[in-house]
Amino acid sequence: MISKKGKLLTGVLAGFLALSLVGCGTTAPSNPNAPTAQAVTLTGAGSTFMQPLLAQQIAEYSKQNANVTINYQGVGSGAGIKQVSDKTIDFGGTDAFMSDEQLAGAKGGKILQLPMTLGAEAISYNIPNAPNELKIAPTTLADIYLGKITNWNDPAIAADNPGLTLPNLKISVTHRSDGSGTTSIFTHFLSAISPEWDSKVGKGTSVNWPVGVGGKGNASVAGLVQQTPGAIGYIELAYALQNNLHHALIKNKDGNWVAPSLDSASAAAAAFQVPDDMRVNIVNAPGAKAYPIAGFSWALVYQQQSDKAKGTALLNFLNWAIHDGQSLAPAMQYAPLPTNLVSREEAMLKTVTYQGQPLLK
Repeated sequence: MISKKGKLLTGVLAGFLALSLVGCGTTAPSNPNAPTAQAVTLTGAGSTFMQPLLAQQIAEYSKQNANVTINYQGVGSGAGIKQVSDKTIDFGGTDAFMSDEQLAGAKGGKILQLPMTLGAEAISYNIPNAPNELKIAPTTLADIYLGKITNWNDPAIAADNPGLTLPNLKISVTHRSDGSGTTSIFTHFLSAISPEWDSKVGKGTSVNWPVGVGGKGNASVAGLVQQTPGAIGYIELAYALQNNLHHALIKNKDGNWVAPSLDSASAAAAAFQVPDDMRVNIVNAPGAKAYPIAGFSWALVYQQQSDKAKGTALLNFLNWAIHDGQSLAPAMQYAPLPTNLVSREEAMLKTVTYQGQPLLK
């Protein structure tokens, strides 16, 4: 039986897989009602991790602006990277930053990677009559995904949950089947805390999973967990909350049990210095309050635009999204971008040009 909130995810979040909303890009964010010269359509694709927030940002933006249509498809970070590299879309979305090799293969020249939001990945589970916030140690989590721990009443799980009687129930492992930035964050974490995982499976947007059943997109994995007694899965926090799924406390690098939240994701980000190119992993962060499975989502944008109207529209929307659009983040269970990072990103946007001329004033 799918809950009312589960139906909401199916009807709203999953529906965003073919999102088409109207927004503006040819007017400056400071004067959104100024007339525009022409209608423009922008197309983006990629991350499902940030898709709920991006959809809300586009919807809010469209209330003030009318001449630019923004279509975004949540097809997974791997597909977003490929499509922007092939120049079949105007911008990409990813939770796994592009590698040097991927950047070198981009057909349109240099790609800028701009953090758009910050979030936590929930380890969700479906155990009948179990409490929310079951404790799962990092090495235990790795062993579950390695297929070494197969039942919920395993001594390793019981040891971290004294006084709790867990059922003799088989663990049904779920994971992403598509190229996924959510998977990249999760497998970077497992590689950081488990040498066995790192040597046998490794990290990336796609891996050869030792066990489990795959689903395409965060929404599909959330659905698998919700519908399967005994299931466990990793999903962006918004999907767990909107599906009313239980999610675990994870022991962080400092030895504290921490829940996924806006504050714990922000604490993880604060533990790292973000480099000039914005490529940074923030898993297994030090700090008493840091949640260890967190990450950024990036927009992928060509520094040299080939269409002036589209380029201007895109930059104006992205500039709005990293400023005013961040006010939508907390209600969607994403952490707003740090202020100092926003100012750096604005400076990056001002380097985007058309025929040598900057598009964002």
